[in-house]
Amino acid sequence: MIKISSICLLPTAKMLDAMKVIELNDAKVALVVNEENELLGTVTDGDIRRALIRNASVSSPVSQVMNSSPFKIQTNYTRIEAENIFKSKKISQLPVVDENNKVVDLLLSRQHFEVRQKKHTVVIMAGGLGSRLGELTANYPKPMLKVGDKPILQILLENLKDSGFTDVLIAVNYKAEVIMDYFGNGDNVGLNIQYIKESERLGTAGALSLFKPKNNLPVIVMNGDVLTKVDFTQLIEFHSQNELAASMCVRKYDMQIPYGVVYVDGAHISKIEEKPIESFLVNAGIYVLNAETLSLVPLNTYFDMPSLFEKIVSSQKKKAGVFPIHEYWIDVGRKDDFEQAQLDIKKVY
Repeated sequence: MIKISSICLLPTAKMLDAMKVIELNDAKVALVVNEENELLGTVTDGDIRRALIRNASVSSPVSQVMNSSPFKIQTNYTRIEAENIFKSKKISQLPVVDENNKVVDLLLSRQHFEVRQKKHTVVIMAGGLGSRLGELTANYPKPMLKVGDKPILQILLENLKDSGFTDVLIAVNYKAEVIMDYFGNGDNVGLNIQYIKESERLGTAGALSLFKPKNNLPVIVMNGDVLTKVDFTQLIEFHSQNELAASMCVRKYDMQIPYGVVYVDGAHISKIEEKPIESFLVNAGIYVLNAETLSLVPLNTYFDMPSLFEKIVSSQKKKAGVFPIHEYWIDVGRKDDFEQAQLDIKKVY
């Protein structure tokens, strides 16, 4: 049972405080209340990520981030009333308030009717050469390199299983037998694993042309060399709530210019900024795709994921969006990253 006081924040609290509350409680929500415990708003994972897209600072007060008109229910509610709100509004959390609008409880949709097991297929791209890692990948494909005492791919698969996913498709090419022999049909990790065997390398999206989804649910696609604590459930919900055809997980990347930047107006100096930091959103190698978008991938042809997103955006018929990652994430693509992952593993997993 959730202790309500542990998820309540005053409106002057920072967005960073809300992120910590959301990360540390199963409800995945922070309730914003005044000194009298009256409900002022809610902050969900989606609110945080939308704020990050707007480049909001984590030091911003939660009053600037919260939903100030959240759905709520009175203490005399019935189970049917609660379930109707969950279903019609497509929400996961529902604050319970008394006649004075003071928070007394929090209902979670999964306690009513949600089934934890997810029927979305996860496609993992694990066919790359890993050439930037040099001799480390001479005998093993990159996803099978051990971080701590487990292969990268095993850590990824166990994370997916813990999130409720059951069906995984792994695209293999380089040293394919190493992956297939280790995981087999997935019994050793509690998953149903099948394989796409690339006769030649097909890039980060090309193998999707060989995949026929068994249902119409969105598909998660990710690179097999990524370690992350991203909440896959929140990712799917964000994708659906924003009615996107394709979602790309992105990560904020800061780059400091090592010189003083001079701004000019004609021949005159207007401003000098010493070693400014530029911020960018970079592709994190994790995606959600609606089933129909898979038809945009050319059959059995080398094709990368950015090209698929360019197709979706240029069509102007479907929406592509971004899902900012603020959780742990590292792309184990270079030796420095591999060494950093070895240091992180005990703290993060």
